[in-house]
Amino acid sequence: MMPISTSGLSVLLLALAAMAYALGYRRARRFARGTTLRQRTLALPAHYATYALLWAALPAAIVLAAWLALEPALVRQVILAELPATVRALPEGERDLYVNRIVTAAREGEVLEDLDPALRREVRHYLRVRAVSRMALAVVVLTVSAGGMAWAVRRISPRLPARQRVERVTGVVLQLCAMVAIFTTIGIVLSLLFEALRFFRSVPPAEFLFGLQWSPQTALRADQVGSSGAFGSVPLFAGTFLISAIAMAVAVPVGLMSAVYLSEYATPRTRAVAKPALEILAGIPTVVYGFFAALTVAPLVRRAGEAVGLDVSSESALAAGLVMGIMIIPFVSSLADDVMTAVPRSLRDGSLALGATRSETIKRVVFAAALPGIVAGILLAVSRAIGETMIVVMAAGLTANLTANPLEAVTTVTVQIVTLLTGDQEFDSPKTLAAFALGLVLFAVTLALNIVALHIVRKYREQYE
Repeated sequence: MMPISTSGLSVLLLALAAMAYALGYRRARRFARGTTLRQRTLALPAHYATYALLWAALPAAIVLAAWLALEPALVRQVILAELPATVRALPEGERDLYVNRIVTAAREGEVLEDLDPALRREVRHYLRVRAVSRMALAVVVLTVSAGGMAWAVRRISPRLPARQRVERVTGVVLQLCAMVAIFTTIGIVLSLLFEALRFFRSVPPAEFLFGLQWSPQTALRADQVGSSGAFGSVPLFAGTFLISAIAMAVAVPVGLMSAVYLSEYATPRTRAVAKPALEILAGIPTVVYGFFAALTVAPLVRRAGEAVGLDVSSESALAAGLVMGIMIIPFVSSLADDVMTAVPRSLRDGSLALGATRSETIKRVVFAAALPGIVAGILLAVSRAIGETMIVVMAAGLTANLTANPLEAVTTVTVQIVTLLTGDQEFDSPKTLAAFALGLVLFAVTLALNIVALHIVRKYREQYE
């Protein structure tokens, strides 16, 4: 008998959960006979049905997840125990390599006849063990689900506080989701921190944070020449902030003015057409913006500079910043428009009734009320600009220049992270570990921006209230 796949077992579990919902709803409806439901029960039929669904789905889902997480290690131990004595006597590395060969051959469906007899026998044994494990998994999960469904349906009664039970479970699930997000963030920070500390054992932090030259080439041999090994990150962050500043100089004024027009001046028909058209910019892939910057904007900027006697590089921060600003406009405009539209109409009417003009009302009332949301939109746009890679690669280049001239080629932190981690790299050299140090510093900079933005939001929100 073929074992049930994980997807098939999930479908059966969902079917049992749906059956539990239907049975719970049907049993709860019986309590309403002869009188109103509110007089006879403590919750609505949907709450009782959801109560039965949770008992049929959650315990079985926990068993399924735990089994799938532990199954590889357990099956591996069974395979190790059944290996011939000659294989078990091998060194640990060779023995693990042999077991991995068995698992790979079984999972990739290699033709058994093409394998040597000993390996073929072990692959067949592995397949039998895994089939038994999956059959046992199906029996246990379906039994737990059916048992939970039967127990929950039998417990349904008019005095069962099903709504409180369901809301309690919902609260626990939401807390677990929040914990997943928190622990994921902690894991990201710790992974960056541990690898960055390995980097700082080879490169002094002062040299990395305050060095003015970036050339992450390290010698593989003592007699090798032509590798400088300079890890000063100042040119990278200078290029990042330069391109981000140009992008924000384009996106913030255009985005805010677009939001003001859409929320305060545009007719409903114009708004229904203009806002979706503006938000289309957010759905264009960044590689398309990169092509647009490299093939259209960069040559245009170079010709314009040459026309007035300026020396403009073929790859410039100005071209990348302009195109990046166009890409970021919807992030600023859409959020600012939403928060300005949400400002109560009574505030506008009160300002106009006191004699303020329409522009004064927008500047002194609507902007003040919507400032937290506007700052949040601008912060999102800044984060988007700092993290952009493709446009910079195609329009600004890979040269780490320490310059404030937007007409020269520069690079950014994210571009260098991608460059350092491209290809078959081992995490044992300062060149590769530098990517984690850059990521850690960039995380700290982004965190500082968030803290400043929250301070501004709280300050102006308290002033408005």
